[in-house]
Amino acid sequence: MIPAVVYAIPAFVLLVVVEALSYRFLPDDDERGYELRDTVTSMSMGAGSQVVAMPWKAVTIVLYAAVFAVAPWHLSPSSAWTWVLLLFGDDLAYYAFHRAHHRVRVLWASHVVHHSSLRFNLSTALRQSWTPMTGLPFWLPLALLGVPPWMILLQQAFSLVYQFFLHTERVERLWRPVEWFFNTPSHHRVHHGSNDVYLDRNYGGILIVWDRLFGTFEPEGVRVVYGLTKNIGTHNPVRVAFHEFAAAWRDVRAARCWRDRAGYLFGPPGWAPGGSVVTGQDLPHVQ
Repeated sequence: MIPAVVYAIPAFVLLVVVEALSYRFLPDDDERGYELRDTVTSMSMGAGSQVVAMPWKAVTIVLYAAVFAVAPWHLSPSSAWTWVLLLFGDDLAYYAFHRAHHRVRVLWASHVVHHSSLRFNLSTALRQSWTPMTGLPFWLPLALLGVPPWMILLQQAFSLVYQFFLHTERVERLWRPVEWFFNTPSHHRVHHGSNDVYLDRNYGGILIVWDRLFGTFEPEGVRVVYGLTKNIGTHNPVRVAFHEFAAAWRDVRAARCWRDRAGYLFGPPGWAPGGSVVTGQDLPHVQ
């Protein structure tokens, strides 16, 4: 089975080119635009993520199907209410996934890839993890609720396509009701900021209402500084993909007791013995 998002890749690449040309002919001193090495790295990460996604998607389908088979009821794809439930259920699952991947270091090690660019443009959306396995548990409850596995995968693809368009500085704030209910480029710029005020904010996928409900919303105010609180200084895709796993392993090996080892893996990014969080480590710059 070919993941639905693969069909959108040609459009993604074309839009990256269009946005890059817009900076060439309509430059804006307040926007960082594109840099060749950064863009190539983002594209490389995106290509690698699709290579990994192919076999992993097969595993995911089997596990979704197994859970769906034991669900107490099966929801009908022909019912509009099933799709409405799926929209909200998938987006809530994404919020939980996203928040956990910012607050648990071993999960952050996978997600940090997406936040490693110092720029924010449509190519940044393609800078994806090569270790997608950490996301599986967050969507299994939808299968247990009786949502057919193919519907879950399709909605995930819709969400990813929607989020592609959030990665741009070329769009300012939208109509106020849209900004209130939906995730927008303005909200997502906050999410990618390394400013203290923007850390761990705006986790939503399609909707921003979860952040408003759960106290993680922050509006765009001061100029966003993109990247990590401690940037990795490399365009090597392999290092981008695995640098935080390597850093976590070094900390675990150096730890003096099992409690500290667990803290380095399951505590928040920047956790240190004693329960403190060390400022200046690879904290979520905002994802």
